Amino acid sequence: MNKTKSLSEYKRRKRIIDGIGTAIVWLFVIAALFPIAWMILTSFMTQSDIATGRIGIPNHWKNYVDMWKNVDFFNYFKNSVIVCGITTVVALGIATFAGYAVARFKFPGSGIFGAAVLATQMVPGIMFLLPLYLMFIKIQDTLGIQIINTYAGLILVYSAFYIPFSIWILRGFFAGIPKELEEAAIIDGCSGFEAFLKVILPIARIGLIATGIYIFLMAWDELLFAWVLTTSSDVATIPVGIRLYVGNYQNRYDLLMAAGCVTTLPPLMIFFGLQKQFISGMTAGAVKA
Repeated sequence: MNKTKSLSEYKRRKRIIDGIGTAIVWLFVIAALFPIAWMILTSFMTQSDIATGRIGIPNHWKNYVDMWKNVDFFNYFKNSVIVCGITTVVALGIATFAGYAVARFKFPGSGIFGAAVLATQMVPGIMFLLPLYLMFIKIQDTLGIQIINTYAGLILVYSAFYIPFSIWILRGFFAGIPKELEEAAIIDGCSGFEAFLKVILPIARIGLIATGIYIFLMAWDELLFAWVLTTSSDVATIPVGIRLYVGNYQNRYDLLMAAGCVTTLPPLMIFFGLQKQFISGMTAGAVKA
C-alpha cells in the first residue's frame, strides 16, 4: 500500500513539475514571439492609429505599397541579395576546402590551427571597425582601388568574418567521415580530388547546408559594418535602408514595420524550408567537433 501511495505521489509531483516547466517555456515563447506579432500588426495600421494607440482590425495594406513606391526599397533588397548570396558562396567555398584540410591533413601548426580559428570569434567585431576603415581608406588613396561603398568591400569583410567559424563547423563534419571511404574511391580509380567531390561532399551536404544558412543569415542581419562602409544607397543593404527610415521619412513607423516584415521573409523562408537540415547539421557538427 505504501509503495502504491508513494508511486502515485511521485507521478503527481512529476505532473506538477512538468506542468510548471511547460508553462515557463510557453512564457518565454510568447515573450519571444510578441515583438514579431506586434511588428506584423503595426505594419497594417495607419500612422495616426500608431500615434494614438488605437488598435483595430489590421487592414491597411497601403503601407506595403507606399514602402515600395516612396522609398527605393527594391534597391536595398537587391543589394542584400547580391552581397549575402556572393558572401555565402565565397565563404562556404573557402571554408569547405579549409575545413577538409584541417580535418584530414597534418601540417606544422595544425594542432593549434583549429583553436586559433575559433579564437578569432572571441574578439568583438567593433574593435575591427576603425582599423578596417582606415586600412581601406589607405588602400584607396595609395593604390586607387575603391573598396568603400562597393559590393566587393562588403563581401570581403563579411567573408573574412564568417569563414573562421564556418571552418570550425565543417571541420567537425569532415573529421566524422571515415577515411576508408576515400581510400575505397581511390582504389576504384578516383583521384584524391575526385574522391573529395564525389564521396565526401555528398556525405557532408547537411553540414554544408547548415553552414551556408548560418553565413547567409549572419550577413543578412549585419548593420554596423554595412553602415560604415556604404556611403550611398547604391550599395546599401536592407539593414542600412531600414536605419535610414528612422530619420528620413518623418518617423513613419507604419512603413518601418512594413519594411521589417518584408525583410524577415527571405531568412524566414530559408530557415523553415531547410529547418531539418540546419538543426541536424549544427547539432551533428557540434558533436563531431
